[in-house]
Amino acid sequence: MVVSNVTFVPASSRREDGREHPAFGCRIGRCKRAPAVAPDWRFTVSDDFKPGLEGVIAFESEIAEPDKEGSALRYRGVDIDDLVGRVSFGNVWGLLVDDQFNPGLPNAEPFPLPVHSGDVRVDVQSAIAMLAPAWGFKPTLDISDEEIRSNLARTSVMVLSYLAQAARGIIAAPIPESEIDKAHTVVERMMIRWRGEPDPLHVRAIDAYFVSAAEHGMNASTFTARVIASTGADVAAALSGAIGAMSGPLHGGAPSRVLHMIEEVEKTGNAETYVKGLLDRKERLMGFGHRVYRAEDPRARTLRRTAKELNAPRYEVAEALERAALKELRERQPDRVLETNVEFWAAIILDFAEVPAPLFTSMFTAARTAGWSAHILEQKRTGRLIRPSARYVGKAPRKPEDVLGWDGTVEQLHK
Repeated sequence: MVVSNVTFVPASSRREDGREHPAFGCRIGRCKRAPAVAPDWRFTVSDDFKPGLEGVIAFESEIAEPDKEGSALRYRGVDIDDLVGRVSFGNVWGLLVDDQFNPGLPNAEPFPLPVHSGDVRVDVQSAIAMLAPAWGFKPTLDISDEEIRSNLARTSVMVLSYLAQAARGIIAAPIPESEIDKAHTVVERMMIRWRGEPDPLHVRAIDAYFVSAAEHGMNASTFTARVIASTGADVAAALSGAIGAMSGPLHGGAPSRVLHMIEEVEKTGNAETYVKGLLDRKERLMGFGHRVYRAEDPRARTLRRTAKELNAPRYEVAEALERAALKELRERQPDRVLETNVEFWAAIILDFAEVPAPLFTSMFTAARTAGWSAHILEQKRTGRLIRPSARYVGKAPRKPEDVLGWDGTVEQLHK
């Protein structure tokens, strides 16, 4: 039996120290079948195996640079601190996708939300996938970069439109396009479509959040978008798939969980006691620690500043909780870097803008369309299908007769 890129070693051939026995050793690329008597079939763990692809460099990208040592996040070389509050999200989309602010995102086309399930994320994901047949999107493999970019812009801004429509619900009357056209930015258009007459400070808060969350390198949803794009699929399929990845609580669901901690501190009035009790019970502090940064998450710093500038009502409670949490974490785990991440202050910003907690992940989705779009276009330009390998660790070769249920299967086939 010849197998590529794996090393087969039956467990019974291992020495006590865990190494393979010379009699059964084989090189990567070509291996002999293990003796049929070997009851347990396993594999050696080689240095190239990285569970979860952690630390594996699979792409070269010009889009974003999360500086884990210097606690900075730059979009095509521009620090987000220099963007938030100065450049609108629609133009930051342009920076990430085109390496220039203009033209940025266009206005959303007056296309009604075709799905009303009661779950905003499901509505948006489903509706985005339906744009491909509705607008005649072709596979990215068959069209130019210019057409892909146009499709990405049209689809991205529809995420904002569909989010607003789904959040408004089917009972409230739609806002007339003439009112929406009074807006100056795509975020303001989204907020008018949602609320009719949004508070300007709420618009400012959402824009700041969208800019800070627009892109962050090779995370789960971005990787998903690139994998789908690498197959040559249309952009709506890639964006819809990325939204699906974002729905997982380990990726997009923590900001809403931060609010629970804020509410508990408000009840007790003592952040230090709350934090100590939480950690003593081995419960998790939400909004702290990040797999990338060895210092403070730069997005947290930017959103903290924004929350202070906006006089967010929960700013002081959040600041007290953050201070107590960092102090306790440093005392209990001095060897680990557990600083504030973006989710902590994102919760305060979204709460200030009166975004319901169940919509937090959908707001994250709207923001991340910028990064996804940039990566989809970048991946298309590589012309390479993403196809990693997996190490088989299942059973040894066997016959159908050895599989549980064999007799019943044969009987059903011959009836």
